[in-house]
Amino acid sequence: MKKKVMVAIDENECSYYALEWTLDKLRDTIADSELIIFTAQPFTSLNIGYVHASTFGVTSPELIKSIQENQHRAALALLEKAKEICGNKGIVAETVTEVGDPKEAICEAVEKLNIELLVLGSNNRGALGR
Repeated sequence: MKKKVMVAIDENECSYYALEWTLDKLRDTIADSELIIFTAQPFTSLNIGYVHASTFGVTSPELIKSIQENQHRAALALLEKAKEICGNKGIVAETVTEVGDPKEAICEAVEKLNIELLVLGSNNRGALGR
């Protein structure tokens, strides 16, 4: 059975650096593995709260749907860029996106998909900020 390796990405360039690092440094490891690129779409309800407040409590269903669709499109664009990076190195990757808090969504995906190796980029906050 193939090992499962997951690289979690977001819009931060450190995510793509982590993906490139994985493809370069762990090439032999992932050659016989299933590579999964994962991204989480933040909870829409949190974003809707800001919109709701800024529209003085009148948030149309169309606006909510539009926000959700934009988040989904953004997540797909991130994954497409990651697949392109993999493809340029001759590696085929599966992509997965979930809705939720990234920290929780990553942990849930690791358990659900039986991931054996998880690669994350830095969040650029430094030791104290983390």
